[in-house]
Amino acid sequence: MVVFETVGQVKTAFAGILTINGDRVAILDEQKLRSVLIDDLIFSVVFTADADVRVACQWLIRQAGAALGAWVASIQPFYEAMGRKEIKGFTVPAINIRTLTYETAQAILRAAIKGQVGPVIFEIARSEIDYTIQRPAEYTSGVIAAAIKVGYQGPLFIQGDHFQFNAKKFAQDADKETKAVKDLIWEALDARFYNIDIDSSTLVDLSQPTIKEQQRLNYTLAAELTTMIRDLEPEGVTVSVGGEIGEVGGKNSTVEELRAFMDGYSEELEQNGEDLKGISKISVQTGTTHGGVPLPDGTIAKVKIDFDTLEKLSETARVEYGLSGAVQHGASTLPDEAFDQFPARGTAEVHLATGFQNIIYESKAFPAELKDKIYGLLREKHADEKKDTDTEEQFLYKTRKKGFGPFKQELWTLPGDRMQTIMAELEGQFAFLFTKLGVNNTDNLLKKYVNPVNVVLPCPEALK
Repeated sequence: MVVFETVGQVKTAFAGILTINGDRVAILDEQKLRSVLIDDLIFSVVFTADADVRVACQWLIRQAGAALGAWVASIQPFYEAMGRKEIKGFTVPAINIRTLTYETAQAILRAAIKGQVGPVIFEIARSEIDYTIQRPAEYTSGVIAAAIKVGYQGPLFIQGDHFQFNAKKFAQDADKETKAVKDLIWEALDARFYNIDIDSSTLVDLSQPTIKEQQRLNYTLAAELTTMIRDLEPEGVTVSVGGEIGEVGGKNSTVEELRAFMDGYSEELEQNGEDLKGISKISVQTGTTHGGVPLPDGTIAKVKIDFDTLEKLSETARVEYGLSGAVQHGASTLPDEAFDQFPARGTAEVHLATGFQNIIYESKAFPAELKDKIYGLLREKHADEKKDTDTEEQFLYKTRKKGFGPFKQELWTLPGDRMQTIMAELEGQFAFLFTKLGVNNTDNLLKKYVNPVNVVLPCPEALK
């Protein structure tokens, strides 16, 4: 791969392959774009030291994707149809990509093309943005570049997952922590994240005497941030916003909590402005923990989800509030037989992350010497995160997600045969989950409800 150091090198590289017409890109040689140029563009986005080069390559990737029929979109109209019960029988997978974003997104899209899958969400959480060293604009570029590489055409749903308030920081300085979340939302919208999950559930106060009082800070902030998103979203796009009533890993959510949140949220939203569109889904807690619970030997404890509660919450969300349904977090490490239950119980969306991380780390193709280097860094830099009760295996399992950022270049440049083996393993798991979640053969539904919206992205000055 080539990493461009100057904008002049970028211009030389795309000559005869792309041409710029005002604020648009036309494709002159699709084969060369897919075979060579797109690799160099995305590697330059990730690894160049020149800010102008990075911005230029990001813009070229986004505009080339749009020209080829791969465009970023909001899943809002699709979720509204789910809320009206016009479409059902599946659960939308939302996949967190913590490393190898370009390659992993290709594996997801290859599996989606083969299965004629409609809705798939690519997401990254506030915490993941930091420890994987992937800012939103880089993440968007990786997903669109992957679509170009594999020839995918259709909407790309890119989502900010768990744009979350840190309860400790909020208690110390509420304005500063609120501003940090707002700044991230602004950055994400600029990067074309048209799906954003607000998570103020960390501020739910169970010591309050009534459920509405417990949820008050949660729904008030959710409404405030929704209003901000509506002010900033581009013309023609209604960003899909998610809310959350129960912190993952905490106590299970109840229908009463859902109603208290939604009623309070709706009241707040009405006060903020007339006809503001609210959230499209609601995240709940039904027994899972992010990443699963590692046992002393490093294996994962079996978790039992309260599917009855999940079903009641989804149905209440749809019937009483017109939402697409409930969202399940922390599901990727569940046993295979659990995934059939999500569409059977009317779950709108399921979030999947750590299981794919585990496939990468535990693949026989993952270099042992690289794993040793990553684990050595974890022992050195994150020793303070090891609890007295943790075994070495538990500590490494819980912290190894933080090894992806510092070793990004080594991971992105794995030998080709090793990369192919790891990606084949991931693609197989994606295909399995798409089948279990019922999203195979749903691409026609997506075309019915989600149409491309032309959002003008001005050509960077350096490219003019």
